[in-house]
Amino acid sequence: MKIKANCKINLGLDVLRRREDGYHDLSTIMLPVEGLYDVVEIEERADKEIEFHGIGLTVDCPAEDNICVKAAKLMQQRYGVAGVDITLDKRVPFGAGLGGGSADGTAVIMGINEIFSLGLSEEELIARAAELGSDTAFFVRNAPQLCEGRGEQMTAIDVNLEGLWLVIIKPNESVSTREAYAGVKPEMPELALTERIKRPISEWQGLIKNDFETSVFAAHPVIKTAKQKLLDAGAIYASMSGSGSALFGLFESEESANKMRSMTDYIYKI
Repeated sequence: MKIKANCKINLGLDVLRRREDGYHDLSTIMLPVEGLYDVVEIEERADKEIEFHGIGLTVDCPAEDNICVKAAKLMQQRYGVAGVDITLDKRVPFGAGLGGGSADGTAVIMGINEIFSLGLSEEELIARAAELGSDTAFFVRNAPQLCEGRGEQMTAIDVNLEGLWLVIIKPNESVSTREAYAGVKPEMPELALTERIKRPISEWQGLIKNDFETSVFAAHPVIKTAKQKLLDAGAIYASMSGSGSALFGLFESEESANKMRSMTDYIYKI
């Protein structure tokens, strides 16, 4: 079974407070990016072994630490399924805040559910995915969601960007999730993200923000510069996605989006 594990972008990311358990309460809107995806291939084995093969972009950790392997082990422990061969064709940049790894892990959970005919409900799939991380549950629904708590508390939200062009830039520098959270200063906004997102897209810049940008831009000026280049090229809205380092811009025309061709191949019609 082959699964296209697409990535996501964040429209706004408010870091509200640090929790007693060490995590942070967030408010963010996640949207799937169908055009940029990894390919996860899963095949059943006759034994209990889990074999992992990574191709494409460099996989940035040992096989046993890869989230795909962790997802398969989780499903074995929970449901006693047989082993699997997993081949990951990595295309989504890592260290980018695009949720590529989270998408891969969730793809394994959903693939194993189908291959072994487990018949798990959406609620059960979300619960298993949430055991792997904060963004993983989103990819079960893979549709626009308001994500709160650690990101696992989801509410469907209507965000219509149809007709716009999406440009994603991945600078050479990467930002770890740990680095991003170490520099962020939690703050409660005056107006909830759910209210701000109702404003016209032309008013989003400066109104819908990513709280990680302040510290990340200070430590990585090249990322700040990339965002400015999106705006200079005519993006009606630009932001860092997640904890970075990827940035995205929304453009009203293909012509203006194509001004970024010298910096990226990640240009998609929404």
